[in-house]
Amino acid sequence: MTAPGPTGPDWAGLQVAVAGLGVSGISAARVLRGLGAEVTVVDGGSGEGLRARAAELEALGVTVRLGDGATLPEGTRLVVTSPGWPPSSPLFAAAAEAGVEVWGDVELAWRLRRPLPATGEPAPWLAVTGTNGKTTTVQMLASILTAAGRRTAAVGNVGVSVLDAVLAEEPYDVLAVELSSYQLHWAPSLRPYAAAVLNLAPDHLDWHGSMEAYAADKGRIYEGNVVACVYNLADPATEALVREADVEEGCRAIGFGLGAPGPSNFGVVDGLLVDRAFVPDRAKNAAELGSVEDVSPPAPHNITNALAAAALARAYGVEPKAVREGLRAFRPDAHRIAEVAVVDGVTYVDDSKATNTHAAAASLAAYRPVVWVAGGLAKGATFDELVGGAAERLRAAVLIGEDRALIREALARHAPDVPVIEAAEGQTGAVAMTEVVRAAASLARTGDTVLLAPACASMDMFTNYGERGDLFAAAVRELADR
Repeated sequence: MTAPGPTGPDWAGLQVAVAGLGVSGISAARVLRGLGAEVTVVDGGSGEGLRARAAELEALGVTVRLGDGATLPEGTRLVVTSPGWPPSSPLFAAAAEAGVEVWGDVELAWRLRRPLPATGEPAPWLAVTGTNGKTTTVQMLASILTAAGRRTAAVGNVGVSVLDAVLAEEPYDVLAVELSSYQLHWAPSLRPYAAAVLNLAPDHLDWHGSMEAYAADKGRIYEGNVVACVYNLADPATEALVREADVEEGCRAIGFGLGAPGPSNFGVVDGLLVDRAFVPDRAKNAAELGSVEDVSPPAPHNITNALAAAALARAYGVEPKAVREGLRAFRPDAHRIAEVAVVDGVTYVDDSKATNTHAAAASLAAYRPVVWVAGGLAKGATFDELVGGAAERLRAAVLIGEDRALIREALARHAPDVPVIEAAEGQTGAVAMTEVVRAAASLARTGDTVLLAPACASMDMFTNYGERGDLFAAAVRELADR
């Protein structure tokens, strides 16, 4: 299919199927209908909430097919999918057989970019992906760009919808774009100005089918980069993706890490964040961008997030002073290594967002000694490497959730002397978390950290990771008031 144009008659009457009636599907359907396309939204669900959303779209002239109607509509010339629909879905097999292209919401947004009046070119995208740290890094980057006087936003898999951003009435100068592996899979034309892969660890393998496929989708973010491909010096898999990418001539590979940086890299020297990439005579010179104390919180993995954000900002031309100001102004979202309180000399930290082993390992590395609150839905993960790496930091563990046995068994193998308390089975919500916090308090000593870094998803006991973190914080405050 010849790709439709961004506006005008190319879209008028074009039959487009939108897969999914979630936030991104609704946004895509509204935009496409506004462009004049004939839009049909399909979704395999049929609940009351979906029917209410369907009614809102139908009032705009969008056709909605729920339940068994989630098949390829006859005459479809383009499919726009929500990120969560896996490539194995029958809808996409039908599209392939019919020769119909499949785009994600990011691909659609990329195709709909508009030129800025000042430059005649669309706003550049500074893009970030990785197994963990994406949201924090993109928000840091947006804070830095704002400090530099640019009109910007954190968009994509966080904050503002990427479609809303590219179609904003007042255009943005530059966008800080968080991209998941799902979104990258369905964005074949994406060509960021500069991009970073923060890290790679097994995740979402049920969706991608293999670690190789997952990594390949992450690596799409480097395709066509103009100025810089930013990678993690401590994670060779990210550098390998740079080597495989087809980039614009002159695009550079820029590494970041916690050590002293070599030429073309970002790093840390005597507590200072340092750029040896975007400076004159980088073999001999460096630019000071701030200190580790400008990063909140200054945990090791968060410092690497800051360095990645700084590298992307510097690739865009931001001055060192704005990097420092932006990092100082930034505050992380809730449930990301957030200190809740200090009770009887014990610090309680909520990192409920640590929903996989890679994120939990980074969190555990920031504290010692730790009473670790862990467990939930493992999503196919194993825990030997995580427990083995953190064993010497552990004072004790409190285990929760459906797959707690996997963590208990890993502790028995790699940290047999660490005391373990298991929360009562069948409890959920506030009742369960109150018991968990009291158990952790009974195990902790003055100077310890009680760390909620579950390494698992939350939906077996809580609505989401946010509720899990909120209830942890509430139970800690209750403990402090006793």
